[in-house]
Amino acid sequence: MKQDFTLEILADNNFSILNRIVNVLNRRRVRIKKLMAHENEDDFRKGGAVLLLHTTPDLMEKVKHQLEKLIEVEYANYYSGSEHYLEQSEKIVDID
Repeated sequence: MKQDFTLEILADNNFSILNRIVNVLNRRRVRIKKLMAHENEDDFRKGGAVLLLHTTPDLMEKVKHQLEKLIEVEYANYYSGSEHYLEQSEKIVDID
């Protein structure tokens, strides 16, 4: 049964990395509900993305392993539900 998952990725900040991540999800027909990408404040060569996805738990595990095979990706973690996405997106967006 399909449900929402939050996927958190830390990777090198290359021009094509976001495209490669989306291609992995598209090949497996994983629906992207929300996506937020950011550059690390400390190191502009590193960045991250937080995605809210709608898929099955077994397919989510396969996507995680496929993303970790990408050279630029340092790690990929996923969490069940959308609560973690909301927490991470609040950290990324600076409200002054």
